[in-house]
Amino acid sequence: MVAGKQKSVGVSPPDGGWGWVIVGCCFMVTVCTRAVTRCISIFFVEFQGHFGAEYSATAWIHSLVDCITMLCAPVGSLVGNRWSCRVAVMLGGVLSSCGLLLSSFSTSLELLYLTMGVLTGLGFALCYTPAIALVGCYFQQRKALAYGIAMSGSGIGTFVLAPVLQLLIELYSWRGALLIMSAVVANLCVCGALMRPITVQEQTEEATCGEVSSQDTELSIKPPKETEVGLLPLTLPGEKPNPSPKKRRFSFSRTEYSFLLQPDFLGLAVSFLFLASGCSLPFVYLVPYALSAGISHQHAAFLMSILGVIDIVGNITFGWLTDQRCLKPHRLSCYILSVAMEGLCCIFAPLLRSFRLLLPFAILYGYFDGAYVALIPVVTSDVVGAKHLSLALGVVYFLHAIPYLLSPPIGGLLVDITESYTGTFLLSGTALLASAFILSALVGIRRCRRLLTVEHAPLHLSLPERPGSFSRNDQESPTDTS
Repeated sequence: MVAGKQKSVGVSPPDGGWGWVIVGCCFMVTVCTRAVTRCISIFFVEFQGHFGAEYSATAWIHSLVDCITMLCAPVGSLVGNRWSCRVAVMLGGVLSSCGLLLSSFSTSLELLYLTMGVLTGLGFALCYTPAIALVGCYFQQRKALAYGIAMSGSGIGTFVLAPVLQLLIELYSWRGALLIMSAVVANLCVCGALMRPITVQEQTEEATCGEVSSQDTELSIKPPKETEVGLLPLTLPGEKPNPSPKKRRFSFSRTEYSFLLQPDFLGLAVSFLFLASGCSLPFVYLVPYALSAGISHQHAAFLMSILGVIDIVGNITFGWLTDQRCLKPHRLSCYILSVAMEGLCCIFAPLLRSFRLLLPFAILYGYFDGAYVALIPVVTSDVVGAKHLSLALGVVYFLHAIPYLLSPPIGGLLVDITESYTGTFLLSGTALLASAFILSALVGIRRCRRLLTVEHAPLHLSLPERPGSFSRNDQESPTDTS
């Protein structure tokens, strides 16, 4: 039962209705950002022939897009927080579309660095984080499933866009293909227009929740007070506006960034650094490794296709599974398991020297890659709460930027030095296992502290709240049926 008074500052997450429109829009955002980024490498051969550049020079275009998207993720969070997700996504759609449009008229590789790398990457950064954060505001009980569907746009988009772009290049040259792709990316503006802002309902300190399992109290802080700044400054029709929106929009608030000092979020951030250092290497080096093992070009490409398709399955099915009653209290453990399984796959990859052995690797790695990607926003929301999710995701994806930029060249350097891909896969596996270990250690430390604080307290009771302590903020509060 719910005891105490409860004041609402907005509405409860609807867990459906217009929320599914938001999921569809976020799906399209991931298609137009992450999938398009993956498919940029299709243009590399054309760029090399037209500009007379080497592969290493053209590869910087992909690195710049990926790095700028993640590096400027906090900018997208800030715009979404100050104005709304709708403004951020529509502005990002304009910038990224203009970047690809200008790229179709480029006369040098350096100009492509600026238009396709920087301008398009900045537009993607404005769209990506706010769209993901808004899904967390519309869903609570089925949050993992919603994120699984939304994040699957990356894999599905890659699967569809890759052959389509190749056909467009053959029909209209690389300039015509970029022109058409700029029109496709402009649909981000349509997605942004459909992203209706919502102010989530919160509880004051007077409100107390019912039973909370020990698993649910592992990695999240208590909901912020209603005096703190909301995730979105806009309210639904019929609600009273906040008395001081201008002050909140144009000045920084300590409460907005208070999560940065939480030990829980700091530990999560360190684990994300190791995760980003290892997760991209198999995507870059799986095909070259398969070719070095004597596997045909056709079979090597098929391995990559299998990995991408299974990635989609992992996005959706793992999100659905972790929303079930039996697994929902353990979804942090499921996230750690998926990252650890990816690390083990990479550790054993150098022993797999045939197509028959690499096929299970592609299936397992692809599935658990989709699994952890779908759970990143969920785990982050459990730590900081829906109120700070947009800013927190901006920081999380910002932490991915430098590892994304540096880890592929470091992996290539290891291949050049050792003349083998063993060191590259071991580096990837070690980084992923370190990420899982850090998070496991953090959970273990919190459990020990909780047990030492209340040695004889029943596990199903929640502990008294204090700054920096763990509690669950996305639980389903029992409702009074009397």
